[in-house]
Amino acid sequence: MQHLDHDRLVFLALGESEADNGESTHLGTCAHCRTELATLERVAGLGTETRGMADLPDPPEHVWQGIEAQVRAAEVDTSPAETRVPGQAGTRTAEPIPGAAARPTVARLDSARRFRRGGGWSRWAATAVTAAAAAAVGVIGTVSVLRPDDPAPTPTPVVVASAPLAAYGATPPAATGDARVLQDGQLHLHVANLPSVPGYYEVWLINPTTMEMFSIGTLGGGSDALLPLPPNVDLKSYSVVDVSAEQYDNNTRHSGDSLLRGSLTG
Repeated sequence: MQHLDHDRLVFLALGESEADNGESTHLGTCAHCRTELATLERVAGLGTETRGMADLPDPPEHVWQGIEAQVRAAEVDTSPAETRVPGQAGTRTAEPIPGAAARPTVARLDSARRFRRGGGWSRWAATAVTAAAAAAVGVIGTVSVLRPDDPAPTPTPVVVASAPLAAYGATPPAATGDARVLQDGQLHLHVANLPSVPGYYEVWLINPTTMEMFSIGTLGGGSDALLPLPPNVDLKSYSVVDVSAEQYDNNTRHSGDSLLRGSLTG
């Protein structure tokens, strides 16, 4: 199968011309050409998105050197014709063809400069467009790496144990929550629809076998809390998470009024 010319696909990707009926039919049946056209359209789109980024740094020198090398290699197709000089056998010299354009000089294009539509594009111009779009992608990648004010990505916390919390005793069934023990030794607690209490909410770990317990902190006014766990706590023994309603009575013991409970697994 004869594939569409690469330069023609470049022009179609840039929107410089419309595919004729034969080209449309070929693209409908040739996966190779469709894939190449889609790739060129993505590159052209990325190049278009960079127009207006006046604060971007200039591409590195080696990028421009690569573009110039590709352009000069493409110029072979448009080199002046060679003619023999009379009287000098075996010697050739290049004479320009009348009306032919001079050899192009690679220029570092201003971002506001637009490509002429409807004109005759030569192979070196198509090569320069493709290479310049790739250079723009490289600049964006460089900026994203080097920009100092970009926030560092937040690592996802590792959960080593968790427990769904359900309403306990006379607590309304709509009250729910969940507890997650993080690898860094903290307990993340999320609660919802807790009934209003005159005092405050306290969080406990309970040993269901002996019913021994200890407090690990209190909940504030929000629905989430991050509470530090005691070092070397035995979560296999103290596996029940309890949220209780407490009074401001200077009594550090559990009030006996549990609102939520759940057992840790993991």
